Amino acid sequence: MFRALAAAAAIVAASSFTTVSTARGEKVAAVSPQELGRIWDAEHVSPPLPPLLEHDEVERRLKAVAEVDPNRFIFERVGASLEGRSINMISTGTGPFRVLLWSQMHGDEPTATAALFDVFDYLQRHRDDPVARRILSSLTLYVVPMLNPDGAERFQRRNAQGIDINRDALGLQTPEGQVLKRIRDRFNPRIGFNLHNQSWGTSVGDPPKPASISLLSVSYDKPRSENAGRKLTKKVCAVIRDALEPFASGQIGRYDDEFEVRAFGDNLTLWGTPVVLIETGPFPAAEPDPALVRLKFVGILAALDALATGNVDKADAKRYETLPMNESKMFYVLVKGATILPGTGVPAFTGDVGISANRRVRTLDGRRQIQMQSSIADLGDLRTYGALRTIDGRGLFAAPLWDASLKEGQEVDLPDWSKQPAARAIATGQPGEIVLMRPIGDPARPASRYVVQTILKF
Repeated sequence: MFRALAAAAAIVAASSFTTVSTARGEKVAAVSPQELGRIWDAEHVSPPLPPLLEHDEVERRLKAVAEVDPNRFIFERVGASLEGRSINMISTGTGPFRVLLWSQMHGDEPTATAALFDVFDYLQRHRDDPVARRILSSLTLYVVPMLNPDGAERFQRRNAQGIDINRDALGLQTPEGQVLKRIRDRFNPRIGFNLHNQSWGTSVGDPPKPASISLLSVSYDKPRSENAGRKLTKKVCAVIRDALEPFASGQIGRYDDEFEVRAFGDNLTLWGTPVVLIETGPFPAAEPDPALVRLKFVGILAALDALATGNVDKADAKRYETLPMNESKMFYVLVKGATILPGTGVPAFTGDVGISANRRVRTLDGRRQIQMQSSIADLGDLRTYGALRTIDGRGLFAAPLWDASLKEGQEVDLPDWSKQPAARAIATGQPGEIVLMRPIGDPARPASRYVVQTILKF
């Protein structure tokens, strides 16, 4: 899949990636997003399922990065979580331009954590190549891949106190937030990258497409003023957009830049470290994680190279400002135009069924496992929504999955729900467990038997 994406990407020209000049006037080739994608395909070391990353594995990987090249990559324990798990940082590079990157401030948002290991590996493996060499010689990177290890252990947004760390910039009641503030004050970075995941329900454009990447040049006041720092972050966002359009055309959105007085990004920008927010969202693939990690890897390295070369100064901020705004018009599955049998005794009606889903991580038999939790989010005319998977339900009957043993291809009779309503109905808030059936016999007459065509169960 990824090689096909790379081939398609060659058709699209990223206008801001041309030849650039160094401070001495030398002409150097700027980074090629397509080449970064090819390198990721061949060399990535990130795990296939980032949600299963645990603190111990992250720490082990970080120590291994430093052990391979201790002169270039420095491991440092910069603090501890409320429950005593270490918060660790890798610093690398010798340049005067300081960059701070942090991930998993929310414990259930691990895509960038995985991508950062690919960034480290790239900078080590290709340290003598032009792109890596100029990044390491022009920039100094301070990278915290897992800021909220207690939340990550539970696969939850908040820390062990139940506090959203990203709303603790002023109160500083979380030890994790205190660590981030100390790092900022200690190094005074010239730019920060706040790396997150966003809901799989996030969409962009009309008709809605999945917002696989969303970008934000973070505000520092209510009027959303534009100083030198915000001009820089808007241009960085433009660079990232141009780098990623070949791989996710029409799937890149923009966050509302309303000032949030409690948030770390807004306050770091106010304190002198302007922040770029990069959010990873839904991707239309059976296995979305590798594609999303790849996007994050390409976007981060493209941004770092633009900062290292000064190419960022030539970027057009309008490429960021013209990005469509994020919306929430995306379902995980959308069944369109089916005859809906709610299972409550209510007469059948024709409509669409929108199902939302989220991943949860649970420990079973001592092993972390991913579980899907689905629910019916909406019913009726849903033509203004998009979905990661759309099913044409015309000519089909949608009913609640009344028997877990049903199999596709099986002939069935319907229960009499007018006398005994189904335990789980097709209704908003109910689990997204649905059986789609085709009637057997004369379509002009009421069906008495059906054949199961599709079972939706997550």
